[in-house]
Amino acid sequence: MGQGDPRPARTPVRAGPMSPLDAFALAAAAALLLTMPLYALVSRGRPRDPEVAARPTTVLLGHWVRDWLMWVIAPLERALVRARVSPLVFNLAGVGLGAAAGVAYAQGAPAAGGWLVLLGGAADVFDGRIARARGMISPAGAFLDSTLDRFAEAFAFAGMAMFYAGSPLRILAVALALGGSLLVSYTRARGEGLGVSFRGGLMQRAERLVLLALASLLDPVAVTALHWAAGSLLVLAVAFIALASTATAAFRTVAIARALDQAERRARPGPGAPRRRLRRGRGAS
Repeated sequence: MGQGDPRPARTPVRAGPMSPLDAFALAAAAALLLTMPLYALVSRGRPRDPEVAARPTTVLLGHWVRDWLMWVIAPLERALVRARVSPLVFNLAGVGLGAAAGVAYAQGAPAAGGWLVLLGGAADVFDGRIARARGMISPAGAFLDSTLDRFAEAFAFAGMAMFYAGSPLRILAVALALGGSLLVSYTRARGEGLGVSFRGGLMQRAERLVLLALASLLDPVAVTALHWAAGSLLVLAVAFIALASTATAAFRTVAIARALDQAERRARPGPGAPRRRLRRGRGAS
């Protein structure tokens, strides 16, 4: 930029050698992955986790990976059930971990942020499984679980936006990823409010968390090995989440609208019968 150029200088995305915190987070992730071969040996012939079997799979997150994750957390889950820990503890922990992930991203420690995102996802899993194990499923708990998950995601993406300060395109990718993620959740909630339950789509919450965590953990490796700018690998994952989440929300919108239309057609009376109208839910605020 020459002298007298009125345009402000763009703040570059921070780069540098891998921090000790990122190195520790990456080593911990490697240790976790080493449990995969052990699970492959001990899981032969074992029945699939019933909750995992009941959920739809995607290309990004199949039954085997989900079963492996449930196997990893099973000892802690049993201990927490015996200790009678309230599911609400994990709702609040998920929000706290999401906020902590945002701080880590804002401070330029993506690998640490990735671990915190994973731990926040684990807290969400513990919340539901412990509530079911203890017979504590309730509408209030379901509402808190879903709503606080959105807070956690918003905090993490806000930290990423701070990490990419000075790069409008990267901030736009973060904003679109957050917006798409919220739309995925909203379409499902709105559909269920009108009597249609639909969970399909490529980029659901579990897929978002895993992809975001993996990209965060591997970003320092790409920076060190390929001499990329910090956050380059992470922003590619964020951009993919933005596109796939928006596509998932659009897919759900069309599918739910069709299901509602078909239900309304079935509810229409025949010729000469008194006319009834389907009850419609109130608009979401």
